[in-house]
Formats: sequence, C-alpha cells, structure tokens
Amino acid sequence: MSLNYKQAGVDIDAGNELVNRIKPFAKATQRLGTASDLGGFGALFDLKKCNFKDPVLVSSTDGVGTKLKVAIEVNKHDTIGIDLVAMSVNDLLAQGAEPLFFLDYFACSKLEVNQATDVIKGIANGCKLAGCALIGGETAEMPGMYQNGDYDLAGFAVGAVERDAILPQETMAGDILLGLKSSGLHSNGYSLARFILEKNNIKFSDKFLDSENSVGETLLVPTKIYVKSCLEAIKTKKVKALAHITGGGLTENLPRVLSNGVKPKISYDWQMPEIFSYLQKVGNVADEEMRRTFNCGIGMVIVVDKNNANEVRAVLEQNGEEVVVIGELV
Repeated sequence: MSLNYKQAGVDIDAGNELVNRIKPFAKATQRLGTASDLGGFGALFDLKKCNFKDPVLVSSTDGVGTKLKVAIEVNKHDTIGIDLVAMSVNDLLAQGAEPLFFLDYFACSKLEVNQATDVIKGIANGCKLAGCALIGGETAEMPGMYQNGDYDLAGFAVGAVERDAILPQETMAGDILLGLKSSGLHSNGYSLARFILEKNNIKFSDKFLDSENSVGETLLVPTKIYVKSCLEAIKTKKVKALAHITGGGLTENLPRVLSNGVKPKISYDWQMPEIFSYLQKVGNVADEEMRRTFNCGIGMVIVVDKNNANEVRAVLEQNGEEVVVIGELV
C-alpha cells in the first residue's frame, strides 16, 4: 500500500482551499505600501510609499494566551483574530509607531477550514481597525503536537515612526495619567479567570449575571484596538509616553515607560467592567493581585503634561475613546 501525506494527518488540499478563502480578507486590508499578494515565499511592503521622512521601524510579536481555550470550548472563532492583532499593534503605539503590516501564524493538529477561515477573517478585521495590511502568514498542520480541535496563534506586526518622534520621552512629577477604558479582560489573565471559574464549577455556557450573554461570550469580547485614536493624540506632539496595559497590569506596565525618579500614583476609583468585579468576588482575589494580573478596565495609559491634559483628552474623546484621569506622576 502506498502511503501519503494525508494519511499522516496533513491535508495539502485543505491548506490550498484555506488560502483561496482568505485572499479576499487580506486584500480588503491593503493600504499605502502594500506591494504583494498572498502566496509568495515572502511578503513585500514598500516603505517609501508611506511618506515618512526619516523612519525607524518598530516590531512586535505576541499571541492571545489561554483566551484561545475559551474560544475553542465556546466554539466561537471569529473575534480571537482581533485580539491577536490588538496585542501587537497596541504595543507599537508605545513607541509612537504607526502599524504598517501584520503576519500571522496558525498551527493546529488537523486543519478545519471553516474554523481557520473564521479565525483569519477576525485577523483581517483587526488589521482594518488598526489601518495595517495583512500581507502574509503561515498555516501549519502538525498532528501529534496538538489535540484534535486545538489550535495556536501568533502574530507579528511592523510599524514605523519618525526618528524625532519616538516614544517614550522624558516624564516628570506632576504629569497626568489619562486612562483609556478597556472592553474587558482583553487578552491577559485568562489562566487565573479559568481557574476561578473551574474552582467554582462555573461553566462557559452559564449566564453572565443579568446580561443576555454567557460567561464564555463575555470573556471573548475582543481586545480594544487603540491605534487610530492614539495616533491622532500623538500628532498633537503633546504625548510624552504610552503604556499598553497587558500582563502585569497597571502595576508593572506603566513603570516601563517612565523616566527614572518618578512613579505613578493611581487612584483606582474608575468604574470597572462587570467581568472584573465578578471574577474578584467569585475568586476572592485581593486588590493587589487583580491589579498585577488584569487591566482592571484601563487598556492604555497616556502620560501628558498637566497643562496639555485637556487638549489631548479632547482629541481622544473625539476619536471615540472613553477617557478617565487615573492619577499623576510623583
């Protein structure tokens, strides 16, 4: 009997079908600088067409952690790609960079074309929200590496910033901290969230409080992409620093962008999305643990001089953000 790759668990035809399905999604993300279609050995991008004068490239790579486990168990795959894009492009903002292009890596045991199509459609939607092009990626079938139905995601984003506009800049005592509201957990702290639910015998299919959504659907609300609003704020030249609040929460992420000799004094008096108070109450989680595990309702922090705070806040609000003053530097 003649053996073949498909019998070993890898279906090349399914992979080709997926590429054909996702080409329209990728095409819909094209922007200035896009110079190639899906299918080549490498993806081209023409930086010269983007009208930078003295650009520095900025790159970021990330995944979505165990939020994937929630998507797989709930069998909802059309928004997890937004999370993947958000985690990298929001990081680029901390250097003042405009996202240019994105590549994804999708790995699974057996390629389920419908499932993978949903995932990559979400990635394309995230790229459109971020104004960057989905110019390439990799799909890998690896039987034996993953359980049936499982998959893994990684993303890679490249942006550019003018050399004289790289963030962070010098921060000092008295600077104001503007917090941009998050949409929920975003993509961090899911191992603790899942542990809390498991310990209390709460299923993803259970109703979440008085809402129409299940617990699983509430956990899958996609990460907010702050690119368009923050780039408008950066254009004012009044932004000193940005911090993307991911793993480590406000406790550990904000100090990464501050100058020596100053530290944040945070009020923690804003209204958090219900999912945070729910997890804290059910899991009996201490405030300190919440603040260094979750974003606690603030997905991005912008540091500005106190004299410029109202101007920058107005720009952010005009671009759809819910902004709260969360404290100052001391």
